[in-house]
Amino acid sequence: MQPGFFRTAIVLGLLSCVGPFAIDMYLPAMPTIAAALSTDSSAVQATLSAYFLAFGLAQLVYGPLADQYGRKGPILVGLAIFLAGSVGCALAPSISWLVGFRFLQGLGGAAVMVVPRAIIRDQYTGAMATRLMALIMLVVSISPMLAPLSGTAVIAFSDWRAIFWFMVAAAALSLALTVLLQPETLPRGARVPVNLASLVRGSRQLVRDPYFMGLTFIGGFGMASFFVFIATASFVYTGYYGLSNTQFSLAFAANAIGFFGSSQFAGSLGERFGMRRVVWTATSGFALLVFILFALALAAPLPLGVLIVGLMLANACLGLVIPSCMVMSLDDHGDRAGLASSLGGTLQMMAGAGMIALSGPFLDGTPIPMVGAIAVCAALALVLALLVLRRAVPVAAE
Repeated sequence: MQPGFFRTAIVLGLLSCVGPFAIDMYLPAMPTIAAALSTDSSAVQATLSAYFLAFGLAQLVYGPLADQYGRKGPILVGLAIFLAGSVGCALAPSISWLVGFRFLQGLGGAAVMVVPRAIIRDQYTGAMATRLMALIMLVVSISPMLAPLSGTAVIAFSDWRAIFWFMVAAAALSLALTVLLQPETLPRGARVPVNLASLVRGSRQLVRDPYFMGLTFIGGFGMASFFVFIATASFVYTGYYGLSNTQFSLAFAANAIGFFGSSQFAGSLGERFGMRRVVWTATSGFALLVFILFALALAAPLPLGVLIVGLMLANACLGLVIPSCMVMSLDDHGDRAGLASSLGGTLQMMAGAGMIALSGPFLDGTPIPMVGAIAVCAALALVLALLVLRRAVPVAAE
């Protein structure tokens, strides 16, 4: 294992936590925010939509910037924007201001989602890259466990604005880590000047690559299932099952255990069986588990324990799928890793946002629509895996 492997995993993992933490930490505070700003739940939900929209679109910018100017500069710029947005959220006098500053947060947070993937591609490929991506996922996956609990603790002793001051501190710490511990990984001689023509040409080549697009959307529909869960979990767990904020945070955290636990085996399983085979098998397992859970929900009222355990097992399969797909989609595009990473990230965010928009009219705060929407995501991922990965290939080519 190369020197600095674990240091890189820790630094990139902590940087990658910034964006997810900004999503999960304030979920328990949404009702409090609505009351404090004299608005309704749909307006507060718009703060989440604004973040996702900016987060997805901005990825198209940071990737090319990382190819032209190196990896470190765009991370610093993104973190500075995120910090400014967090200060704005903490001081927002109305819901419209909060929506606007959440959009600004998303514009900054996208940098620490896109650029770390390109840094991984600069240094590693294949199973080693998958192992590093899985270690980063281990750090990132802690955020769904800690962030809602942290948000619940903050609003128990302070008000909702303190959550965003916490994000200000996290952004400042991330800036320090980047300056002090993260080296530049793209030499000047390897940097690619960016212009509109080259971006269009490169994007067209990526979009026409069925392997890249297939892997992107296999992971994308897996991530979309998370988006659906995030958008509906608080209503299902607190409204339908009657959980308190703390209980909701614990139930929410349980769904991350399967994901980050299994993700640590993605690299070793890829080395032993081939990454294609791992992704195909895990995608099939994800679909099967979600289909069973949906059938149980249709047959009778779904017990809370069954829902939590079922989603935890399904997410364990996704722990093998998502990091492997991220790595495999970039393997053939090292000369444009930044653009490929940003385009792939944007397409995945749009897939998630699209699933929320399409399923929104059916999400009524009960388990059936939520599990049904997740089952649709699983079915789409399975079809793509069948089309892209099922064909036999030599192990050496995997």
